[in-house]
Amino acid sequence: MTSSDVDRAPAGAAALDAVDWLPATGVEWSAEPSELAGRRLDRSGWEPVGGPAAVAFPRSPEDVQEVLRGAQATRTPVVPRGAGTALTGATTAGAGAIVLDLGRMNRILAIRPDDGVAVAEPGVITAELDRAAAAHGLRYAPDPASLEISTIGGNIATNAGGLRCAKYGVTRDSVLGLDVVLAGGRRISTGRATLKGVVGYDLTSLFVGSEGTLGVVVAATLRLRPLPEPTATIAASYPDVADAAAASVALTAARIQPVLAELLDANTLDAIDAAEGTRLRAGGAALLIVQTDGGPDEAARAAEVLGRTATTLRSTTDPAETAALLAARRRALPAIERLGRPLIEDIAVPRSRLADAIRQIGAIARRHDVPICTVAHAGDGNLHPIIVARPCSGPIPAAAARAADEIFELALRLGGTVSGEHGVGTLKRTWLEREIGTTNHDLQQQLKAVFDPYGILNPGKAL
Repeated sequence: MTSSDVDRAPAGAAALDAVDWLPATGVEWSAEPSELAGRRLDRSGWEPVGGPAAVAFPRSPEDVQEVLRGAQATRTPVVPRGAGTALTGATTAGAGAIVLDLGRMNRILAIRPDDGVAVAEPGVITAELDRAAAAHGLRYAPDPASLEISTIGGNIATNAGGLRCAKYGVTRDSVLGLDVVLAGGRRISTGRATLKGVVGYDLTSLFVGSEGTLGVVVAATLRLRPLPEPTATIAASYPDVADAAAASVALTAARIQPVLAELLDANTLDAIDAAEGTRLRAGGAALLIVQTDGGPDEAARAAEVLGRTATTLRSTTDPAETAALLAARRRALPAIERLGRPLIEDIAVPRSRLADAIRQIGAIARRHDVPICTVAHAGDGNLHPIIVARPCSGPIPAAAARAADEIFELALRLGGTVSGEHGVGTLKRTWLEREIGTTNHDLQQQLKAVFDPYGILNPGKAL
């Protein structure tokens, strides 16, 4: 099967006719214009051609099976969707598609403290699972910036990262097993409920990050971790963003593994101060927020390393002050959105190249005369250079598009990747083959065809 075969899916009037079978199913559905419009776009700002024909609201795995059986029989494209927080166009729905809204499959099916696992449906809000685990002295470690609104299913689909991934890894590191409905309606289970297991190929990891193109997750068995002792949070300001990046790398050299290490540049600090009335920028041109959970000695060593080049430094174990610092970090994107249309890029480089990457992103901004606010998960080399495009609507300005291309080229030149945690979606498909190579790309297309021979699952995304 060729690449074009895999991407094939009906569109337009033919696809609209193809969803006549939906009302006959036992699944709740809607074709109301407001429901369709609300699920056509995601947070990326990318607009597909046309709009979806219907929205289906499954409440059980059997409902999902019913929809996918009908969709394959009629060759109707299906776009799985959680909260719509995707940043690369992965959950946009174009002409004739059915949106499979999984938001009503939102039950935490089990928390088993002795085993350190939880079982959750895809529509569970990430933060709600973490809070439920905390009642048992446990934590669900992945914490994307959207954790209060994003869903477990969406996090799995994109292999979402987050602030704590510096120490605890991305979503894939917390997924032990999955229940998945395949394109034709078959249901399979992958992985296990144990912390170790090596039987068979690792299909669980294959589904994580596949952006709904291989199957629809209907339940996940997730690893929970013990809540740590009270953590120390350090906020260090620096005269230059490259100095802040170098300080984060120095933590690794000192054999300190922070829970998180979040870097914000001057443009980002200015945006947060303007939006929130804070004075983060007063300390310097960059802020590094570091959190440790290894006890007082580790916190003291981290403060000593960070303080060597910092202009200001404060360390706290106070929950309220810690919450305020992390809230400022999580509000960075809404603050930047006040400045114009944000093009949220997502690259990762080896940690040793972090300072170099930030310097060159600054040069790209100056060369194309476009504002770029850079936020980074400095602990693992994941950067979010956010290009602020003006005007806020219409086509992306040519200068902004050129800057984005140069940022992707920079990531590959430094030995990194064009997507650290947001996925490929539609916006980065042109860069996929450049990063992974033609042979690898062909193999991935063949894998897609094995799981979805008619190309109905989220066509035009990820590959």
